[in-house]
Amino acid sequence: MIRVSVLPASARVAVAWRNGGGITREVAVAPPGAGLADFDWRISLAEVTEPGPFSLFEGVDRVLTVVRGQLLLGFAGGEVTVGEDAAPCAFAGDVACWGTPVGGAVTDLNVMTRRGRFAASVARVAGAFHAAGAPCVFVALGAGVLRAGELSLPLAAHDAAVTDAACALAFDGAGILVTINPVGAAGVFSRLA
Repeated sequence: MIRVSVLPASARVAVAWRNGGGITREVAVAPPGAGLADFDWRISLAEVTEPGPFSLFEGVDRVLTVVRGQLLLGFAGGEVTVGEDAAPCAFAGDVACWGTPVGGAVTDLNVMTRRGRFAASVARVAGAFHAAGAPCVFVALGAGVLRAGELSLPLAAHDAAVTDAACALAFDGAGILVTINPVGAAGVFSRLA
């Protein structure tokens, strides 16, 4: 039997960034109740309204996906612009990064994993797709119905659904699928034909 838990966006609490430069809302974290200093992995939605540095996280890898808007990311080696249609951007959390919203406020999905212990695969998905690994976290970009086997789960924008086993899923809209794997395990996602 497929087990899926829904994590509603309406239940999330806004928290100031570690460096005070913005706010974030935690979607999921492991182990449950872990803080910024002791998580194995963490998924959050952040709002970037002003230019400024990102918080540094020693020994952490990050994958950032823009949900709304356009964000210019600056690193010592150059810059990259990430928008709503761009692929997720992976970078080390302990490397200085500067973010500048382009043309207005930005919302991004931020996935952080403890380097050497966990790794994340992050992909934009729509329609039918496969969740491989455990856990997989799907974040809806708009309202729709998520189907998993015989389950039909209505989701509002930014609601998340977590499954603890590989399974086929379908959503009548777009979303972001995050697969968390222990280091050494294959992180896989694929579209169904």
